[in-house]
Amino acid sequence: MNNNQPLRLHVPEPSGRPGHETDFSYLHLSPAGAVRRPPVEAAPADTSDLAYSLVRVLDDEGRAVGPWVPPVEPQRLRIGLRAMMKTRIYDARMLIAQRQKKISFYMQCLGEEAIATAHALALQPGDMCFPTYRQQGLLLARDDIDMVEMICQLMSNERDPLKGRQLPVMYSYKRAGFFTISGNLATQFIQAVGWGMASAIKGDTKIASAWIGDGATAEADFHTALTFAHVYRAPVILNVVNNQWAISTFQAIAGGEATTFAARGVGCGIASLRVDGNDFLAVYAASLWAAERARSNLGPTLIEWVSYRGGAHSTSDDPSRYRPADDWAHFPLGDPVARLKQHLIFIGAWSEEEHDATQKELEAQVSAALKEAERYGSLADGHLAGAAAMFEDVYKDMPEHLHQQRRQLLGGS
Repeated sequence: MNNNQPLRLHVPEPSGRPGHETDFSYLHLSPAGAVRRPPVEAAPADTSDLAYSLVRVLDDEGRAVGPWVPPVEPQRLRIGLRAMMKTRIYDARMLIAQRQKKISFYMQCLGEEAIATAHALALQPGDMCFPTYRQQGLLLARDDIDMVEMICQLMSNERDPLKGRQLPVMYSYKRAGFFTISGNLATQFIQAVGWGMASAIKGDTKIASAWIGDGATAEADFHTALTFAHVYRAPVILNVVNNQWAISTFQAIAGGEATTFAARGVGCGIASLRVDGNDFLAVYAASLWAAERARSNLGPTLIEWVSYRGGAHSTSDDPSRYRPADDWAHFPLGDPVARLKQHLIFIGAWSEEEHDATQKELEAQVSAALKEAERYGSLADGHLAGAAAMFEDVYKDMPEHLHQQRRQLLGGS
C-alpha cells in the first residue's frame, strides 16, 4: 500500500499585498560595517559568505564604518549626491511630461539612484556599460551628456539622436560607454561578457559592466553569460539590481526566496557580493573592488544590489494593484539620497541650506532642458523624426533600391 502524500508545487508569495503591510524580514540584512572586505585577489569560493550577507558602509547616524569605507574625498561624494538629486528630479519631470502626452512612455529609477550614479563614478573612460532601462543615472552622473538630447530621445522628435527608432528611455551613447538599451530582457548580459572578452583578446585595458534586473535572471542569457564569464575569466562586472519586483512579479518567483541572486555567481565560480544598493558609499566601494579585479585579470564579479523600486515599473503600471501603496516608505534600507545627504552633513561637507539651493538649481536646469527639447517637437505637437530617416544609417553606403524607395516616399520619381 502506498502511503505517500500527493505531490504538490510551491508557489512563492510576496510578503505584502495591498491592504497588508509588507514584512521585510525576508531580506536578511547585516549591520553596517559588519561584513568583511576580502583582498581583491580572493578566490571566488572565498567570497561565498559575501553572497549571503550584505555589504553596508553607512550606519543609521550617517557615519561611514567598517572595512568597506572607500578612499573617497568629500567633493567626490558631493558630486554623487548632486547626480542622484538630478536623476530624481529628471525622472519626476519626465513623468509629468508623459502625463501631459508629450512622451509616450517613461520608466523611473526612483529609490535606485545610488546604484547607477556611484557605479559610474567608479569606472574609467572607455569602459562599456550594457544597461537595462533603469540606469539613466549612468548618463546623468556625467557632465558631457546633453540632457536636452536625452529628452529629445524620449520625445522621438526631429532632434532625436536615434531618429525615432527606439522606445523612450532606450538611450544609446557610444562615446559615453553606454550600449544601446534593448527591450528584450537579459540579452545585454551575454553581450557585455562578449565585449569584455573582445577587449582582452585585443590586449586592451577597458572592462565591461553588465546590468540585469532580478526578474531577468530567470532568462537563459543570464546563465549563459555566467558560464562564459567564468570559463574565460572575462573582465566584466555582472550587476543584478534586485529591486524586489519585476513589474508585478515578486523577486521570489525568479528564485530569490531560499537563496540570493549573488549566490548564483559563487555557484558558477565567480566572485560575488551582495551589497546595500541604497548606500552610495557601499555601491562605490564594491564597484571599485570589482573593477580592480576585472582590470587585474582576476576575472568577473557578480554583484547583487539590494534596493527597492520606489515607483511604478513604468507609466503603464499601477503598483497599488499588487503591493502596499506606501511600501517604499517602510523599506528598511531607506532612501539613498537622504542617506548620503545625512552623511555629508555629518562630516561637515553639506548643509540643509545647500541641499535646498541645489534642489532649486537642478529643478531649474531640468525645466530649462525640457523647454529647449520641446522646441524640436513632442508627441503633443508633432515635429517627430521624419519617415525618410528610416532609410538612413542602415548601410554605410545606401544601395540603389533604398534610394528609389526613399524618392518614392518623398514624392519623387
